[in-house]
Order: sequence, then structure tokens, then C-alpha cells
Amino acid sequence: MAYVSIDGEKYEKELLELAKAHTTGKGEGKISKDEVADLIKSAQDGPGVTETELKTLHYIRKNFEFTDAAAKMFDEAVAKL
Repeated sequence: MAYVSIDGEKYEKELLELAKAHTTGKGEGKISKDEVADLIKSAQDGPGVTETELKTLHYIRKNFEFTDAAAKMFDEAVAKL
């Protein structure tokens, strides 16, 4: 698992790259419900969600734009992790 450091904090590189890919190129530049499912699935790639993965999800929520429906879905999914 690769990591990236932002402002002295360690985040999971794969999750950040996935969020960036979902907000560039086609579409409106916001993360959709389908893309939320991809992010959550990626975070759950091991036996459990690590502290770094959870911190990365919180970073994504704060720093990337979501559609209204996706934001609600993301918040509910992360609360269950």
C-alpha cells in the first residue's frame, strides 16, 4: 500500500487518486453515488478499514466536491465503517 503525505499527514495514495480521477475529465467535476461506491469498496479492500484509509476518506469528503445524493451516501457509508 502506498501513501502520500499532505501537510505532514499520511493518506492512502490509491484512494486519493481514485477521488481525483472521478472529479476530472468527463462529468461535472463532482463525485457521484456510483463513484462513492467505488471509494468505499477500495477502502474495504483488506480485512478491515485502516485508520489511514478512514482518515483519507475524511480528507476526500472535506476537499472534493460531491453531488448532494453522493454526499449523503458517503457520509452514511463512512459512519458505518
